[in-house]
Amino acid sequence: MSFKDKIVNEKLPQHIAIIMDGNGRWAKKNGKERYEGHYQGVETVHKIVEASAELGVKFLTLYAFSTENWHRPKEEVDALMHLFVETIEQELPTLNKNGIRLRAIGDIASMPQQNIDNLNETMAKTEHNNKMDLVLALSYSGRWEIMDAVKKILKDQQTNPISAGEITEELFSSYLNTAGIPDPELLIRTSGELRISNYLLWQIAYTELYITPKLWPEFDKEDLYEAIVDFQNRERRFGMTSDQIKR
Repeated sequence: MSFKDKIVNEKLPQHIAIIMDGNGRWAKKNGKERYEGHYQGVETVHKIVEASAELGVKFLTLYAFSTENWHRPKEEVDALMHLFVETIEQELPTLNKNGIRLRAIGDIASMPQQNIDNLNETMAKTEHNNKMDLVLALSYSGRWEIMDAVKKILKDQQTNPISAGEITEELFSSYLNTAGIPDPELLIRTSGELRISNYLLWQIAYTELYITPKLWPEFDKEDLYEAIVDFQNRERRFGMTSDQIKR
């Protein structure tokens, strides 16, 4: 029996976030260049995005490129930037066919202009799709996002003073890149690494974590279904006791 058959639709996580890790290690393990691992990783993205939309997941956020990734060798960064442009162009028909809206979070202005233009064009061409939001975290880090939100609040403070008592979690969240997007219920990390890697630090306060030893290019639809089943078998207490949850 497939794990897909065990999924309870009524308990489906509405927002899944993924740290797609292991492209380089997959390439090394298979005697290939690192860029070939990234190309193989794109194939996995295609499968997981389609599978998520088919299930009825409303938001899928993928950690595609972190602010720290700019420190990688220039040839690898250049290859990744080219791959982003190529992939977004190729995936547009699939996004529209599946009713998927493309969105992006991160320091997008720091990316090459061709990437920015291509991204904006694709987001515009999918903005009316409403089956699922695919959110790409590009040139993103959780600390950068939090600092960016603080800067925005201070800037607004100059024209619209805000008292300390008015700064609530809801207000602060409205200044984040993810404003209007619900916090992820499930965070999947591939490659077996046991860390968050500066990803959605504010948003994952009560997110369930699922770590798999599989490298991202090896991760398939059945692995996604297994992660969701594992999530559905957990008891989410949000600081309360089991007895309180069961009432």
